[in-house]
Amino acid sequence: MNILVSACLLGIDCRYCGNGIFNEKVYKLKDNHNLIPVCPEQLGGLATPRTPAEIVQKRVVTKDGRDVTEQFKKGAEETLKIARLFGCDTAILKSKSPSCGYGKIYDGTFTGTLTEGNGITAAKLIENNIKVLTENDTESVE
Repeated sequence: MNILVSACLLGIDCRYCGNGIFNEKVYKLKDNHNLIPVCPEQLGGLATPRTPAEIVQKRVVTKDGRDVTEQFKKGAEETLKIARLFGCDTAILKSKSPSCGYGKIYDGTFTGTLTEGNGITAAKLIENNIKVLTENDTESVE
Protein backbone atom coordinates (compact mmCIF):
# COMPACT_ATOMS: atom_id res chain seq x y z
CA MET A 1 0.00 0.00 0.00
CA ASN A 2 1.17 3.54 -0.75
CA ILE A 3 0.81 5.85 2.26
CA LEU A 4 1.14 9.63 2.10
CA VAL A 5 3.31 10.81 5.02
CA SER A 6 4.24 14.23 6.37
CA ALA A 7 7.89 14.46 5.33
CA CYS A 8 8.92 15.93 8.69
CA LEU A 9 7.91 12.67 10.39
CA LEU A 10 10.57 10.90 8.32
CA GLY A 11 13.23 13.30 9.56
CA ILE A 12 13.19 15.63 6.54
CA ASP A 13 14.03 19.18 7.65
CA CYS A 14 10.88 20.92 6.42
CA ARG A 15 9.04 22.05 9.58
CA TYR A 16 8.49 25.74 10.24
CA CYS A 17 11.53 25.73 12.57
CA GLY A 18 13.76 24.18 9.91
CA ASN A 19 13.97 20.74 11.51
CA GLY A 20 12.33 17.36 11.00
CA ILE A 21 10.76 15.39 13.81
CA PHE A 22 11.72 11.79 13.03
CA ASN A 23 9.15 9.26 14.20
CA GLU A 24 10.37 5.68 14.46
CA LYS A 25 6.85 4.15 14.35
CA VAL A 26 6.05 5.95 11.09
CA TYR A 27 9.47 5.09 9.62
CA LYS A 28 9.02 1.38 10.38
CA LEU A 29 5.91 1.30 8.19
CA LYS A 30 8.31 1.33 5.20
CA ASP A 31 8.96 -2.34 5.88
CA ASN A 32 5.47 -3.21 4.60
CA HIS A 33 4.33 -0.10 2.70
CA ASN A 34 5.57 2.52 0.27
CA LEU A 35 5.82 5.85 2.09
CA ILE A 36 5.27 8.94 -0.06
CA PRO A 37 6.71 11.98 1.79
CA VAL A 38 5.09 15.40 1.33
CA CYS A 39 5.31 18.81 2.97
CA PRO A 40 2.16 20.71 2.06
CA GLU A 41 3.57 24.00 3.32
CA GLN A 42 6.59 23.75 1.03
CA LEU A 43 4.35 22.57 -1.82
CA GLY A 44 2.32 25.74 -1.26
CA GLY A 45 5.42 27.87 -1.77
CA LEU A 46 6.43 28.63 1.80
CA ALA A 47 10.10 28.70 2.77
CA THR A 48 11.84 26.63 5.42
CA PRO A 49 12.34 27.85 8.05
CA ARG A 50 9.23 30.05 8.22
CA THR A 51 7.28 32.02 10.78
CA PRO A 52 4.87 29.78 12.74
CA ALA A 53 1.27 29.91 11.56
CA GLU A 54 -2.07 28.94 13.07
CA ILE A 55 -5.66 28.94 11.90
CA VAL A 56 -7.50 32.08 13.04
CA GLN A 57 -11.18 32.34 12.07
CA LYS A 58 -10.80 30.12 8.97
CA ARG A 59 -7.65 31.97 7.80
CA VAL A 60 -4.06 30.81 8.26
CA VAL A 61 -2.06 33.62 9.80
CA THR A 62 1.58 33.76 10.85
CA LYS A 63 2.60 34.81 14.33
CA ASP A 64 3.63 38.20 12.90
CA GLY A 65 0.20 38.70 11.26
CA ARG A 66 0.78 37.70 7.63
CA ASP A 67 -2.10 35.84 5.92
CA VAL A 68 -0.75 32.65 4.29
CA THR A 69 -4.12 31.01 3.66
CA GLU A 70 -3.62 30.82 -0.11
CA GLN A 71 -0.25 29.08 0.27
CA PHE A 72 -1.80 26.55 2.63
CA LYS A 73 -4.68 25.93 0.20
CA LYS A 74 -2.26 25.49 -2.72
CA GLY A 75 -0.20 23.06 -0.64
CA ALA A 76 -3.34 21.07 0.16
CA GLU A 77 -4.27 20.88 -3.53
CA GLU A 78 -0.76 19.77 -4.53
CA THR A 79 -0.72 17.17 -1.77
CA LEU A 80 -4.06 15.81 -3.01
CA LYS A 81 -2.60 15.55 -6.54
CA ILE A 82 0.32 13.51 -5.19
CA ALA A 83 -2.03 11.27 -3.20
CA ARG A 84 -4.06 10.60 -6.34
CA LEU A 85 -0.95 10.08 -8.49
CA PHE A 86 0.31 7.36 -6.16
CA GLY A 87 -3.10 5.90 -5.30
CA CYS A 88 -2.80 6.71 -1.60
CA ASP A 89 -5.99 6.06 0.31
CA THR A 90 -4.32 6.67 3.68
CA ALA A 91 -2.23 9.57 4.97
CA ILE A 92 -0.22 9.87 8.18
CA LEU A 93 0.13 13.55 8.97
CA LYS A 94 1.86 15.62 11.67
CA SER A 95 -0.54 16.22 14.53
CA LYS A 96 -1.58 19.72 15.65
CA SER A 97 -0.28 21.44 12.49
CA PRO A 98 -2.38 24.12 10.75
CA SER A 99 -1.77 22.15 7.57
CA CYS A 100 -1.61 18.51 8.64
CA GLY A 101 -3.31 18.41 12.03
CA TYR A 102 -6.18 15.96 12.44
CA GLY A 103 -8.72 16.11 15.26
CA LYS A 104 -6.92 18.80 17.24
CA ILE A 105 -5.01 21.86 16.06
CA TYR A 106 -3.57 24.93 17.73
CA ASP A 107 -6.29 27.49 18.45
CA GLY A 108 -4.80 30.55 16.74
CA THR A 109 -3.56 32.29 19.89
CA PHE A 110 0.05 31.04 19.57
CA THR A 111 -0.08 29.92 23.21
CA GLY A 112 0.12 26.16 22.58
CA THR A 113 -3.60 25.77 23.30
CA LEU A 114 -5.38 23.07 21.31
CA THR A 115 -8.91 23.09 19.91
CA GLU A 116 -11.03 20.65 17.94
CA GLY A 117 -10.38 20.83 14.21
CA ASN A 118 -8.34 19.79 11.22
CA GLY A 119 -5.57 21.48 9.31
CA ILE A 120 -6.10 22.69 5.74
CA THR A 121 -4.46 19.66 4.07
CA ALA A 122 -6.02 17.13 6.42
CA ALA A 123 -9.47 18.57 5.69
CA LYS A 124 -8.84 18.49 1.91
CA LEU A 125 -7.76 14.85 2.03
CA ILE A 126 -10.75 13.86 4.17
CA GLU A 127 -13.09 15.66 1.74
CA ASN A 128 -11.61 13.46 -0.97
CA ASN A 129 -12.10 10.18 0.91
CA ILE A 130 -8.51 9.71 2.01
CA LYS A 131 -8.19 8.30 5.52
CA VAL A 132 -6.14 10.64 7.70
CA LEU A 133 -4.20 9.51 10.75
CA THR A 134 -1.55 11.18 12.90
CA GLU A 135 1.82 9.83 13.97
CA ASN A 136 0.02 8.68 17.14
CA ASP A 137 -2.28 6.31 15.19
CA THR A 138 0.18 4.14 13.27
CA GLU A 139 -0.96 0.92 14.96
CA SER A 140 -4.19 1.09 12.93
CA VAL A 141 -2.24 0.72 9.66
CA GLU A 142 -2.23 -2.89 8.52
